[in-house]
Amino acid sequence: MGMVRVSGYSVSLDGFGAGPNQSMENPLGVGGGQLHGWLFPTQTFQKMLFDKEEGSTGIDNDFAAQGFANIGAWILGRNMFGPERGPWEDMSWEGWWGDTPPYHAPTFILTNHPREPIQKEGGTTFYFVTEGIHAALEQAQAAAGEKDVRIVGGANTINQYLDAGLVDEMHYAISPVFLGDGERLFAGVDLAARGYKCARMVASDNATHVILERAAKDAD
Repeated sequence: MGMVRVSGYSVSLDGFGAGPNQSMENPLGVGGGQLHGWLFPTQTFQKMLFDKEEGSTGIDNDFAAQGFANIGAWILGRNMFGPERGPWEDMSWEGWWGDTPPYHAPTFILTNHPREPIQKEGGTTFYFVTEGIHAALEQAQAAAGEKDVRIVGGANTINQYLDAGLVDEMHYAISPVFLGDGERLFAGVDLAARGYKCARMVASDNATHVILERAAKDAD
């Protein structure tokens, strides 16, 4: 079985992983796009999202590429799939990414409201899990096999998995911006009590990259 990890999660200097008031016009919340100034220009992002053979290389691109390596399944919170809340009403909505999402593997969406799976081009199938974070992880690990499961976000989803001690490794990038409000990363999570430590920090011109690791389970 592979690792469970968070990779490439961007956070502001004041601790927010997304801005407030997510909408169709602001998929990342108001001001949230600023968080990803390190990621958007990279060669990896341009290739994965737009199939372009261009973009920056260096530290930021290295971390972006590592985030896509060896991924067998993905887990997303409901808000990462779309802005709608409550029961599914607009069944024509199939995610932010068009016909070919960048996941290319089974992708499990945490939600309180059932929905049939959605098969997209490029190997992505969205599965909607109503039984909580443990059920989503069990399904994702079964789908991933020997590969890793990547938890994408948002902040509330990541916080739940961290608080449960289920994340083996986390990479987040601190962007040099303030949001003032939004979705706060690590809210209510005692990382030290859960066995996490800072294993590495690397700075680029656009962000400070932090790697957290959790002590082996047999050491608990």
